[in-house]
Amino acid sequence: MGKSDFLTPKAIANRIKAKGLQKLRWYCQMCQKQCRDENGFKCHCMSESHQRQMAIFGQAPDRVVEGFSDEFLEEFLTLLRRAHRSSRVAATVIYNEFIADRHHVHMNSTRWATLTEFVKFLGREGHAKVEDTPKGWFITYIDRDSEQAIKARLKRKRVKSDLAEDERQELMIARQIERAQKAQANGEEDDDANADDDLGSEDDEYSGSDEDDQEEHQEEGKEANKPTGKIAIALQRAVPPPKINPFDDKPKMKFGFEEEEEEVPNKKAKVAGKATDTRRSAIDDLMKEEEKAKERSNRKDYWLCPGIVVKVMSKSLAEKGYYKQKGLVKRVIDKYVGEIEMLESKHVLRVDQDELETVLPQIGGLVRIVNGAYRGSNARLLSVDTERFSAKLQVEKGLYDGKVLKAIEYEDICKVAQ
Repeated sequence: MGKSDFLTPKAIANRIKAKGLQKLRWYCQMCQKQCRDENGFKCHCMSESHQRQMAIFGQAPDRVVEGFSDEFLEEFLTLLRRAHRSSRVAATVIYNEFIADRHHVHMNSTRWATLTEFVKFLGREGHAKVEDTPKGWFITYIDRDSEQAIKARLKRKRVKSDLAEDERQELMIARQIERAQKAQANGEEDDDANADDDLGSEDDEYSGSDEDDQEEHQEEGKEANKPTGKIAIALQRAVPPPKINPFDDKPKMKFGFEEEEEEVPNKKAKVAGKATDTRRSAIDDLMKEEEKAKERSNRKDYWLCPGIVVKVMSKSLAEKGYYKQKGLVKRVIDKYVGEIEMLESKHVLRVDQDELETVLPQIGGLVRIVNGAYRGSNARLLSVDTERFSAKLQVEKGLYDGKVLKAIEYEDICKVAQ
């Protein structure tokens, strides 16, 4: 076998010794060579290849250090973004994961002398959110790529919603104008009909009174022409005949105007009832339109708000024990991302609202309406309809205090932290 054979015992032993991490003090970053002991590192420093690399470094030391610093920063942020994208992690933990790769860029070749200095740099530049605690420095990655995508998506949706809202408002105004014109026309027709009925009843009264006067004159003429009695042969006092009242023998007549007087109030009542129903239906329609307009204006594609309790449904966080665990929304970032503090572990995560779910309290508990016409109002949970996936609420405080909402979907309400 040759001296440099790959399968010689010496070559195998060298590979076993070189496997894994070695001491940092015996690593040459310029040559990217790891030495196993002090003697080997000394021999390497005296070699021609190392001398050439040091000559290159001596020509532009600042540029070389800056290049190593940029490479170190890029690789560190890549690892942080992939492994701990939405979690708060200790700086020492992520650094140990970073140096596990034996070909990584070492920190002693960068412009940062210590890990603390590097963590402070990340916080100043806005690459991550850093916290100094009694247990050490903690890092939370700020996802700039997702924020830019979310902002672009929000801008597109905002433009579309503004255009659609203008069209809906114009259509609603046109409908209200048309409905008001119809209601006004119906009101004028009802007034004309009432006036005609009043005039007809007055004419009937006048005609009835004229007929009554004529009949009275005829009866008086008959009484005047009728003889009062017969002449007796004997000289006796003539007995006057009984007075006849012509109105006693005749049946009591019901004149036409009396019927009209009874029918006219009924007609007026019917017309008034129809007018009232018309006005009431118009008011109900206007109220329904206002409710629909309120629903359209307050119905958004984002629902997160601080102070509510949500459930994490992200399967990517199942390995860390956060799947189907409840947390409190501390802060909302760009309307779609929530900063969640887990109730059990007190860990803080950043989770998109698509990976969260609303939580319902017990009957009588306090909830917040997070979407829909009454968005932002607090209410008391009265009952739950499991078949229709809706709940009955009573609004507390505010403009709609005491109002009962019969069917609000589960997705539009969420438990309030107390």
